[in-house]
Amino acid sequence: MRNAPYLFLLPAGLLFAVFFALPIGYAVWLSLHRIEVKGLGLGRGARQEVWAGLANYTAALTDSELARGALRILGYGAIVVPVMLGLALLFALLLDTERVRARSFSRLAIFLPYAVPGVVAAMLWGFLYLPDVSPFHYALDAVGLPRPDLLDGGPLFLALANIAVWGGTGFNMIVIYTSLRSIPAEVYEAAKLDGATPLQIALRIKIPMVAPSLVLTFFFSIIATLQVFSEPTTLRPLTNGIPTTWSPLMKVYNDAFVGGNVHAASATAVVLAVATFVLSFGLLRASNSGRKQGRTR
Repeated sequence: MRNAPYLFLLPAGLLFAVFFALPIGYAVWLSLHRIEVKGLGLGRGARQEVWAGLANYTAALTDSELARGALRILGYGAIVVPVMLGLALLFALLLDTERVRARSFSRLAIFLPYAVPGVVAAMLWGFLYLPDVSPFHYALDAVGLPRPDLLDGGPLFLALANIAVWGGTGFNMIVIYTSLRSIPAEVYEAAKLDGATPLQIALRIKIPMVAPSLVLTFFFSIIATLQVFSEPTTLRPLTNGIPTTWSPLMKVYNDAFVGGNVHAASATAVVLAVATFVLSFGLLRASNSGRKQGRTR
């Protein structure tokens, strides 16, 4: 039966169309329209949806608040991505050594924070950051040290980055560790016969062979950084240092559900989606070209 493969693909295609393609198309349609108010905006027909063209995109691209949010995300990502991937790689290498003890327990303990929802994790860390209720601040008072304010200014980036690193390191570690376990044991045995130390095996064999997994986790981390929303939104009631437009997605939410301008919010969301796609595609092309050049040498 020639049509059998298409019948098996039909459920997945319908789900993709309804829950992915259709919302994207509707967002694009909204971004090309605006609400036109006649008179006082009262009565039937006083508010009409009219064609706006690229006006919403022009406003989004020239919005200074969106630009400031993008800069905040760049600073946030500059902390989160290298620290999280560095810890994930370190933990994966340690778990892959022969003399490690309690391997299963350690693997579960490192992965467990990833199972905690982002909102719950932000609330837990938020109360640990608050000077009046944090046990760490009581400990600092006991030894006569000043209590830092982690919810304002520069330390705020470290506080938010800590939540992301705490929650995301375990997932990336599992990806890298799984790739390490797929390396044939004969490769390690040959390296040991040549006199390679465990450190040399890690640097010259393990890390190069798990490079595809590192690239994959890097892409995931970049996309997650661009989409940060729950952590600053959850911590916002605890401090005045986080504005409603701290991140680009927070601005989209604020425009759509606080300001009531879903058309401008849709345009901003489309801009963010395109920027994410372009950045991911550019990094992927650069990674592929780098690996091809390395093979030809």
